[in-house]
Amino acid sequence: MTREQRTAAGGTGLGRFLSARRARVTPAEAGLTAGPGLRRTPGLRREELATLAGISIDYYTRLERGKETRPSPSVVDALARALLLDDAEHEHLRSLAAHAARTAPDPPVAPSRYVRPGVRLLLESLRPNPAYVVSRTNDLLAWNPGGLRLFAGMEDWPAKQRNIARYAFLHPAGRDLFHDWEHQLRGCVARLRALAGTDPDAPDLAQLVGELLLKSPEFARMWERHDVKGRTHGRKTYHHPEVGDLTLGYQSMQLEGTPGHRLVTYFAEPGTPEHDAIVLLDMAAHEPSSTPRAPEEQRY
Repeated sequence: MTREQRTAAGGTGLGRFLSARRARVTPAEAGLTAGPGLRRTPGLRREELATLAGISIDYYTRLERGKETRPSPSVVDALARALLLDDAEHEHLRSLAAHAARTAPDPPVAPSRYVRPGVRLLLESLRPNPAYVVSRTNDLLAWNPGGLRLFAGMEDWPAKQRNIARYAFLHPAGRDLFHDWEHQLRGCVARLRALAGTDPDAPDLAQLVGELLLKSPEFARMWERHDVKGRTHGRKTYHHPEVGDLTLGYQSMQLEGTPGHRLVTYFAEPGTPEHDAIVLLDMAAHEPSSTPRAPEEQRY
């Protein structure tokens, strides 16, 4: 897509991010005194953000509209400060600026779905703790029994359809499974949004985001927030139809050697009801399923 085509389609990713984040910073948060009269937007006006960043209103307007695509590093840093961005959001802004400056997109590279045998052995060794490997777009690539059963009903989908974001927004059981569904899913959407900053033309990302934008108004709403902060560890609560309510710790980590692949594992203290629940999940995976599956889908 040429620069002119991007502008006609509604600006660059850089411009859309600037616009979205400008709307979320109030004058009071930016240290400005509210003037007389009603404001048409609760966020900053373009001229206010330009002043805070030390650039001209004309230059900023061109950035937001996609007509200017080569801001200097100092301008990017000034905009990040004015928009009160944290480190992750600041880095995302840098990525968007770098992408906007390219005269031609890099040729798309199909992401690998191959999971090394040693990683599969690691998943097995983590039992009964639920664990799985996901791609950069949260495709489920490999799992141990509890890792699949944690997402109730996921196993009824064909292996190539299994995606954490697709499950959360489109599977009938997804909304009931997650406690505080919206809070849990913001991190999932933020991870996809961050990927859009570094590789916005990736076919795997475009296909998934396009599907979710079409089928899920909730995803569309979260997508427009332009959040880019994912979570790598913490605790999550589930209302699981097979083992009841449980709160588990989790840890996500990048797998070196395979770009974009992450291993995610959940855990609970031995002797607790939560640990008993994940043992039950692990055992339940050995029971016959009511939905026949191909042999290669039954384990990994």
